[in-house]
Amino acid sequence: MAVPDDQDDERELIMDAAYRCLLASEGVSVSITDILHAAGLSTRAFYRHFASKDSLLLALFRRDCERVTDELASSITAAATAREALRRWIDGVLHLMSAQPRRRRALILSSEETRRARGFAAERERFQSTQEEALAAILRRGVEDGSFPWADPRADAEQIQAVLGRTLDRQLLCPPADSTASTAETADRVTDFVFRALGASGGTPAA
Repeated sequence: MAVPDDQDDERELIMDAAYRCLLASEGVSVSITDILHAAGLSTRAFYRHFASKDSLLLALFRRDCERVTDELASSITAAATAREALRRWIDGVLHLMSAQPRRRRALILSSEETRRARGFAAERERFQSTQEEALAAILRRGVEDGSFPWADPRADAEQIQAVLGRTLDRQLLCPPADSTASTAETADRVTDFVFRALGASGGTPAA
């Protein structure tokens, strides 16, 4: 059996093993026994960290969502204006599926096995709310500096998130041959649409 340095390491070992098992099975159901065998840990180790396989799957989903949120937040930190911040956010979201490893991970973490987990709907809603709040903050900044004169930050953040979510679903299920070029074009179209809807002058900002 593996001997982790501490409890956090042990938890990460289990989560990483679970992802590898799901990846190998292409999202089809895997057992706790399979996961523990892959991690080199005991059943006792599993229940030190997770009440059930469902709680493990939710932890995997939550960890990935937090990583995505952190990446997007980092991408807009240096934005000088609300326009630039919103453009960076849209680019960041739509490029999430352009890299094959990230796309494969998203497919696994949105598989039927994960979606069946008790509490998944609430966890997904929590992630959506976090994304919408970040968008609303950008839009409020745009209202204050005059960049987005027509914006209703809370309501518009929800609508922008819906557009981005639908676009991501299409990318996930039907990836184009040249994903990088196609994603850049899609980001331009979405940004142009969103900017016009928010009353931003000057069309799509420079990338």
